[in-house]
Parts: sequence; structure tokens; C-alpha cells
Amino acid sequence: MNLITLLIYFELIGVIAFAVSGALVGVKKELDLFGVIFLSIITAVGGGIFRDILIGNTPPTAFINPISSIMSMVIGFIVFYTHKIIMKFNKIILITDALGLSVFTVIGCRTAIVNGANNVFVAVVMGLSTGVGGGILRDVFVNNIPYVLKKEIYAIASIIGALCYFYISKVLSDIVSLYLCSAIIFLIRIISIKFNLSLPVGKIKN
Repeated sequence: MNLITLLIYFELIGVIAFAVSGALVGVKKELDLFGVIFLSIITAVGGGIFRDILIGNTPPTAFINPISSIMSMVIGFIVFYTHKIIMKFNKIILITDALGLSVFTVIGCRTAIVNGANNVFVAVVMGLSTGVGGGILRDVFVNNIPYVLKKEIYAIASIIGALCYFYISKVLSDIVSLYLCSAIIFLIRIISIKFNLSLPVGKIKN
């Protein structure tokens, strides 16, 4: 498999994962069909829009090439009518969200590097923005506190993966780096969910 094909597959996986995640959140919040589809789209393409605006790629790719939005629309429609079956799988929202986070983080980081971001901070910020942007928009629209602001290990997983990609891609091939760093992010997120790992939370003492 060549790099271009792999990137296409990775983006498709990320879009599907985040679209399912967004649609299921919409169903849980008892939104109507339009609301579920809208949440599916914004979760899937929101991170990419953030990334493109930050690197000056305007109008964003999601507007020029609406394939991801159309896919998300279809997925949102399907989830709306099949959510009773999908929701039987425990923690499906968290798993699909973790998959989307892992894929879009490395794609965002790679996009920044390809566009000349040789600075590790810039590359990591681009990866983080792409990975968490859609989820932030999803949660804000349904009045949830975004995962990235909670005690859960979410943004940290994205940052670690982006850092790994920035340095590993200088040594290994793009294909290996994409696979390896996506796996790192996904495993960190899943392990944190499985063992209920979290960051310290600031509490006001009475």
C-alpha cells in the first residue's frame, strides 16, 4: 500500500469514527434527525477545519471537497435509525472517539510538517487541533464539557502521539510512523478508559 492510499484510508477511518461518535452523542441528547446528522458532520470535519484555518489553508478542505461531509451525513442518518443496535455495545462512543482522535492527530501533525512546520510546537498544536477540534465542537453544541477539559486522559494522548510522530517520522517511513503513532494514541486512550486513569482535578475546599 502506498502512502497516498494509506492517507485516504486513514482519513476515511477518522471520518467514520468521529461521525459515529457525534451521531451517537446526538441520539443520547435526544436530538432530531437534522440535529444528529449535523452533529455527525461537525464532529468529523471540525478538527480539519481548525487545522486548515490555523495553517492558512483557506477555504478549508472540508468546504472545497465535501466528500467527508457527505459521508458523515450518511453515517448520521444510518446511526439515527440503527442506534438501538449500536448502543448495545458498551462504551462504543468512547471507542469510536478514541479511534478518531488517534487518526486525526497524526494526520494533522503530518499535514503541518508537509506544509513546512519544522517546529515541534507548531506540529503538535496542529495535531492536537485536528484531533480534538471536532470533539470540542460536538460537546459544546450539546452543552457538554469537552473531554479535552475534563480530568480524562484525552488531550494528553493526542499530544504524546503528535510528539512521537514528529520525531519518529524523521527516522522511520511515513507509513510506519502513521501506524505506530496512531496505535500509541489509541492505546493510551483505551487504557485510560479501561483503568479509569485521569489527571488531577482542582477542587475548591469548603
